[in-house]
Formats: sequence, structure tokens, C-alpha cells
Amino acid sequence: MGRATARLFADEGANVAVTDVDGSAAEAVAGEITEAGLAAAAWTLDVTEPAQIGSVVAEVAAKFGGIDHIINNAGVALFSSIDDPGYEEHWGASLDVLLTAQTRIIRAALPHLRASDAGRIVNISSTEGWGATRYASPYTAAKHGVIGLTKALAVELGREAITVNCVCPGPIHTAMTEAVPDADKETFARRRTALGRYGTPEEVAHATLNFCLPSSQYMTGAVLPVDGGLLIKNA
Repeated sequence: MGRATARLFADEGANVAVTDVDGSAAEAVAGEITEAGLAAAAWTLDVTEPAQIGSVVAEVAAKFGGIDHIINNAGVALFSSIDDPGYEEHWGASLDVLLTAQTRIIRAALPHLRASDAGRIVNISSTEGWGATRYASPYTAAKHGVIGLTKALAVELGREAITVNCVCPGPIHTAMTEAVPDADKETFARRRTALGRYGTPEEVAHATLNFCLPSSQYMTGAVLPVDGGLLIKNA
């Protein structure tokens, strides 16, 4: 989803800062964008390291002359039962990457967003932020937290004309789901979604872009499922 989002924003004329804990992955995505004649640069960023966040945000602002939009898209999926010996490690890592990192990035970027005339924050949560799955309580709790953070900051930053919105992907074809057999994906999608299929990263990217368009400047605190109708389907 990060790659699709970066490509789409670049296609729409944005200068894109691509970050990833794997620097070579970030370089690859930025390279695809620049080879197409568009603007992008890459940084290695471990979002669990506050000092790295501060330095990368400063470098991005210096390179591009400011920061208008923040897309909080870092992800990790760790699953444990509540009595698993490794539960607390999974809990800490999940909240650190999925929730605390979002607050750190926003805090580091806030001076630049305040200086922008188009300050936008889009936090990526999940349909797990609306419900729950067995053995996924660290992930689920973090994703619920992202929705709460989005709403709280929308209220806090609204008078400064900085909007804060949230996208909640459902079943999407990504690296996190590629290990799931195709037959199982098809069965799940037919049973659980209104559209009967998995979504694509590009479909999530378009929802993310929507919150950054001038036409969406009166939208804040919104929580948008991109889930093929998973949340509204009873049977």
C-alpha cells in the first residue's frame, strides 16, 4: 500500500518522501517514481527510533521546502494469545510501530504542517480498528488506538486548519496477506465482503489521496473503511 500510495501522490504532482525500515525498498520505490520523471527521494527510517524520526523529518522538509501531508502507513502484524509467553513483546512492538510511531511522526512534522496552507494527516488503521480477530489483540488494540488518535487530533488541530483523517483497509492484496493461499482468500472474500473479493493497494491509495485533495478540506476526523463492504455485511 505504501508503494501504491507513493506512486499515486507522485502522479498527482506531489514531491514524495518514501521511507521504510528497509532502505533498499524505499530506494526502489523512489527510483520507480523518478524514472517516470516525477519527484521522489528515499530515506531509511525505523519508526520505533524517535531520533531517526526527527532527523528524517527535518531532512525531508529541507529537501522539499516544507511538508504538507503526512501519511502514517508503517505496519507490522504480530499475533499472540493472551497467555502466550511472548505476548508482552508482541504487544509492545505492535503499539510502538502501529500507534506510538504515528504520534512521534506527527509531533516531528507539526511545525511544518503549521507552516503549510494544506496541512493534512492521514493515519492508516484497519477494519481491526472496528472489530476484533482471535489472537490479534496487540494488533487490534493498536488499530483501535489509531482511530481514537485520529479523532482526538482532528479536534485538537482543527482550528489550525490541519485535517486529520483515517483510512481503514480491509482484506487487501499486500505483502502481509501474500502468504494466505488464494483459495482461502477467495473463500473469505465471498463469505465476508459485499463485493466478494480482496481489494488492491491502489484502491486504498486513492482513498488516502482523497483526504489530501483541496475538495476534502472540510473533512476531518473521518474514518473511512476501504473493505469491499466487510463491515456492513451481516451474512
